[in-house]
Amino acid sequence: MKHNKYFIYVVTIVATLGGLLFGYDTAVISGAEKSIQAYMINGLGLSSIMHGITVSSALVGCIIGGIISGILASKYGRRKTLIFAGILFLLSALGSANPEFLFFTKGKPTLALLWAFNFYRIVGGIGVGLASAVVPMYIGEIAPANIRGRLVSLNQFAIIFGMLVVYFVNWGIANGQTIEWINEFGWRRMFLSEAIPASLFAILMFFMPETPRYLALTNHNDKALSILTKINGVERAKSVLEDIKNSLSEGSKAKIFSYGKLVIIVGVLLSLFQQFVGINVALYYAPRIFESMGADKSASMMQTIIMGLVNVIFTVVAIMTVDKWGRKPLLITGSIGMAIGMIAISTLSFLNIIGTSTLVFIIIYTASFMMSWGPICWVLISEIFPNKIRSQAIAIAVAAQWTANFVVSSTFLPLQNFDEAFPFLLYGIISIISAIFVWKLVPETKGKTLEEMESIWKKK
Repeated sequence: MKHNKYFIYVVTIVATLGGLLFGYDTAVISGAEKSIQAYMINGLGLSSIMHGITVSSALVGCIIGGIISGILASKYGRRKTLIFAGILFLLSALGSANPEFLFFTKGKPTLALLWAFNFYRIVGGIGVGLASAVVPMYIGEIAPANIRGRLVSLNQFAIIFGMLVVYFVNWGIANGQTIEWINEFGWRRMFLSEAIPASLFAILMFFMPETPRYLALTNHNDKALSILTKINGVERAKSVLEDIKNSLSEGSKAKIFSYGKLVIIVGVLLSLFQQFVGINVALYYAPRIFESMGADKSASMMQTIIMGLVNVIFTVVAIMTVDKWGRKPLLITGSIGMAIGMIAISTLSFLNIIGTSTLVFIIIYTASFMMSWGPICWVLISEIFPNKIRSQAIAIAVAAQWTANFVVSSTFLPLQNFDEAFPFLLYGIISIISAIFVWKLVPETKGKTLEEMESIWKKK
């Protein structure tokens, strides 16, 4: 298939800045959470429950962003929704770094300051929720079928790369500084650093095209054909547009269950399993986990960077293999690897064996996730839903995903307080169940156009 690779990759890379910000915004808290606890939570005499809420507050925004993503993407388009997300990221970076600005509070931390901080984190979370739903949708609707898996997987690479960048930024800010300085000023600089990629993303998205599927959905067929020609070449563009128009022939709007309940159930379960396997425990609480293993703050952040590098390497494995091996084999393999990693960590924790072996199994677990459920879940969510219900269905799946993320992140510490080994065993068992789910219910989408995917659900 002939297509303009330069154009496709430029558009994809700009769009994946939204993924980078997704990763950056969700992981920046890992380096700052203990300083925020010292500066605000302990200073106000609040409980560990309030600390957990503060660490997870952005996830409330992520759920809101996921819910409204379908409405915004349908009404204003994929491109404008991503520009709006970029603006929210920028506001969150500036506000989280200086929460005093909202309530004009100065001096010692107050409850108003804590609420202001959480407000700005929720604003950033809405940006994350929008980006998490609309970036894969945007790339999936622009990419040719034969490289779509690779291009949508690049978004996961960007998410993990964003996390790795912020691990380095957090480490660079904290390195060589006193705990007192980090607790007073360092955490502010960690949040402020996000303003640079946020500004870049919002500006560059102004120059990107709208997706041909959305243009066809809103009866802008000439514009859709122009973009399809750039993507697929002249010969293929007309037939792709005809397929899109045929898939929309019964009207541009359809009820969410027009293609049956199974497609929605599969999409939601993909999202739930991606979170219930416990990945964000490893990502959000990584420095804390390593400190509990005996590392000091600087060393724990360096170990977090090592984990981030492993994540990037294995995400690249997924990008290189998703269009060759298919989606299902990667997901099932990853589920097995995650189960081995988590059950081993649980066993070591139960036996009170803390050391290098724990780090090795954390790496096995995260590597297995990054080569499978990390990118492939987003690929499938961008592919499996028919054109007429895609924005609505993705919004439901992403809202479910962020709700599950919030549940897992906010219950980890209470579960660990109940029993150190239990949460890891639980995530390992869920990993095994996720492999069975993929084997039985998830269709293979490798090499199929979005319109061909639609016919799978019609048959069912």
